[in-house]
Amino acid sequence: MISRRRGAAAVSSNQAGRAFIGSFTSAGGQGVTVAAVDRETGKLTVIGSTEAVPDPSFLVLGPGADALYAVSEVADGAAAAFDVTGDLPQPLGGTRAVGGSSPTHLALADGYLITANYGSGSVTALPVRADGSLGAATSVLRHEGSGPHTARQHAPHAHQVLPDPSGSWVLSVDLGTDSVRICALDASTGTLRLHGETALRPGTGPRHLAFHPSGTHAYVLNELEPTVTVCRWDAVAGVLEPVGETLVVPEEVAADLTAAVYPSEVVVSRDGRFLWAASRGHDSIAVIALDGTGEKASLVTTVSCGGHWPRDLTLDPTGRWLYAANERSGNVSWFAVDPTTGIPRHEGSLDVPAVSCVIFG
Repeated sequence: MISRRRGAAAVSSNQAGRAFIGSFTSAGGQGVTVAAVDRETGKLTVIGSTEAVPDPSFLVLGPGADALYAVSEVADGAAAAFDVTGDLPQPLGGTRAVGGSSPTHLALADGYLITANYGSGSVTALPVRADGSLGAATSVLRHEGSGPHTARQHAPHAHQVLPDPSGSWVLSVDLGTDSVRICALDASTGTLRLHGETALRPGTGPRHLAFHPSGTHAYVLNELEPTVTVCRWDAVAGVLEPVGETLVVPEEVAADLTAAVYPSEVVVSRDGRFLWAASRGHDSIAVIALDGTGEKASLVTTVSCGGHWPRDLTLDPTGRWLYAANERSGNVSWFAVDPTTGIPRHEGSLDVPAVSCVIFG
């Protein structure tokens, strides 16, 4: 079902300043919501939404921003394509099975959509057709292993997948095995092949990573311990090397064994001077300063996320505005980023029930 917010202004197909917001329909969300973005104030204004796909928890835009892709985070995992050249997303070619359960993340690489399937601990490649629709899965690469946290790490749980800045590799972050896998994608066949695996400290539960704009470092945010692991990245060899860890909450919070803190998303500033990390439970955004090399990270402060349970954190294309998708309070908050200190200042909020992610066109 596709709906338009009453009184919302139409958005032309070539207009910049749109946001696409994912949410959990099983928890009262509206599926994929489209919002207009005021680049001067950061304000979001809802245009409409579609519930054509259940639980579209994560989204990615295709080249040219003409097509939008979503995972369907359900037991029989699927991915879907939408035509977004008009005001509201229109289903494009139907959904495709990913051959895995509960996909949580997706990315585009070499003409394929790659999904991270949390429930089954696997990564899937699906071809993107000329019209933007998806073909049947060409490859499902299953992870192996486990971790010491018996409740959360009894099996592999691929949580994120993304290409490296060079475009040579696809990395998958696995919470269940405390590792990041580096894969090669054969663009001629759509086959994913394991190239190498980087082990992180046992029990940290890596969730997501982000690259430094130089492409020489990556930052792995851990969910089961409130830390970010700094890694060197060798794009030629396809090797990720951990070199240190930094807390994303104050020391007293990290030391409190009764505190339920689950970091969710990590973002690096366009100039490589700052890193921000969202933490659920603590309901905060950490401001972390990076040195000139990108290898040394230090916690500056934390600020409120503007809601409860920040599942996602996103910079807008200008780098001026930071957005937190607060799942349990059902709102997206936006913050003006101080270019000198990196500290976000809360400026506004939009109600979006069961929100899971925000991306920008």
